[in-house]
Amino acid sequence: MARGRVPVVDVQSDNFTELWPCMVLALRSATFIAVDTELSGLGNRKALLSPCIDERYKAVCSAARTRSVLSLGVACFKQLPEKSENTFLCQIYNLTLLCTEDYVVEPQSVQFLVQHGFDFNKQYSQGIPYHKGNDKGNESQIQSVRTFFLELIRAKKPLVLHNGLIDLVFLYQCFYAHLPDSLGTFTSDLSEMFPAGIYDTKYASEFETRFVASYLEYAYKKCKRENSKLQDASSQHISVEFCNYSANMSRYIDYRHCSLEEANYSEGEANKVPVCEKFSAYGWCPNGVKCPQSHNIDLIIDEDDKLCEKAKKRKHRRKRRKNAEEPEKAFEQESSGKEMELIHNGEEEPPRKQSCYEPANTDGRPLEEENSTAVEPEGSSDISTHGRQEEDLRSTEETAALSPSAKGNAHDSDRVEGKSEVLAGTVSINHPDIPETEAACASGKQNASQGPSSQVGTHRAGFDAFMTGYVMAYVWMLKKQKSTESDAEPWCPDCHNKLYLSGKSVPLQIVKSSFSKSSAAHNQKMKLVWATGES
Repeated sequence: MARGRVPVVDVQSDNFTELWPCMVLALRSATFIAVDTELSGLGNRKALLSPCIDERYKAVCSAARTRSVLSLGVACFKQLPEKSENTFLCQIYNLTLLCTEDYVVEPQSVQFLVQHGFDFNKQYSQGIPYHKGNDKGNESQIQSVRTFFLELIRAKKPLVLHNGLIDLVFLYQCFYAHLPDSLGTFTSDLSEMFPAGIYDTKYASEFETRFVASYLEYAYKKCKRENSKLQDASSQHISVEFCNYSANMSRYIDYRHCSLEEANYSEGEANKVPVCEKFSAYGWCPNGVKCPQSHNIDLIIDEDDKLCEKAKKRKHRRKRRKNAEEPEKAFEQESSGKEMELIHNGEEEPPRKQSCYEPANTDGRPLEEENSTAVEPEGSSDISTHGRQEEDLRSTEETAALSPSAKGNAHDSDRVEGKSEVLAGTVSINHPDIPETEAACASGKQNASQGPSSQVGTHRAGFDAFMTGYVMAYVWMLKKQKSTESDAEPWCPDCHNKLYLSGKSVPLQIVKSSFSKSSAAHNQKMKLVWATGES
């Protein structure tokens, strides 16, 4: 199968000014923008899973005020209408950052990042400096991470994240202004900052595509597989292209190699190495790379597909049996029909991992249900916030000590898991259909060298942002096929302004409430945003 490399442009203090025009142009010309962060920690995991959403917000705010963003990933997806309807040009940037104020670095976060190749020497020597909270003096004319965030707001594009509540809180505190005390004020501010809408691929994976698992790497890989099937069938599918970077840019680019062929390895190993159930469900495992079981995403998806197929066959057999018994059932209805009905209705449903991957027949909450009762939280990859795929930090107490990153484990399992990326190659060019997940590569390489071991490679906010954007592009394509309105507003309405909440059956709505006013710091900031205009 074709191979491909995903180019991630590394941005640090020594090339930030040089790359500024390219990054701003990418923001302004994008159709939508995906963002991911790597964090220095998340604080009290238990509080992050409080049943009260306001208490959760306060816990995340506390973490954002005392921790920092270590790296920021931005993936700009631009639709290419001159080509097929679902073809995108993608530009990916990974910004290495350094907070100039004191901040907490959690040991488990450091351990996790180091295991995945995060270069702390590079961060401290070449990280782009920034300060948190409100502006200090006139910063609007200075090229900085904070003004780059203002450019993101000025672009007025749909913003895409994965399990994005934590990311949004950190982005606000670190690059925008002091966080408001109330959740209602925070969501009011967000609705004005991003009028084109905020989209959460964790929510989309659970409630729209109804995937059996929804951590980032799983969702991306699953979308890649399904997209490949559509392409092979000559049906509407997603295509992604990348820029052909000049030779003088090559020193800034980290090419990530991925291939869909990783599944081949899984087939041979399936009989030797069992899948790690925790990793399979949450994208995170307390044993990490020392786990004796397989964390290979291809193998996990293979097994899920087989179980799903068996479930469909069982359902079909039950239906045939029920249809065959209809005449007898009708005949006996007058006397003892109720007994018959109870027999049929009482038949148990086939077991399922987290939710049934059959959109038409699924009635349970996808991952949440499972997450809410699961003993294994996906903690959140403390550091890798984007991946925070299942905010099920609930088992966090048990996980807290073990999980490498708060944000990444619970909802970030996504991120934890998704972060198992592998760095590859040196050169890359345009590749219309991005080959598989980086995760795939990660899995493949790690499997090849360590057998069942998981998470190997580097933890990159840039690539996670790309995976997040790819999942959104795929979901958008599916929704457009089902939509009867051609130019429906807002963009992708079923996922518009809905943030995933671990353990909850409803998302957090990003809306301006009549009971909540925007914060004073936000109002002042918005005047600055539009006063400086295109400067």
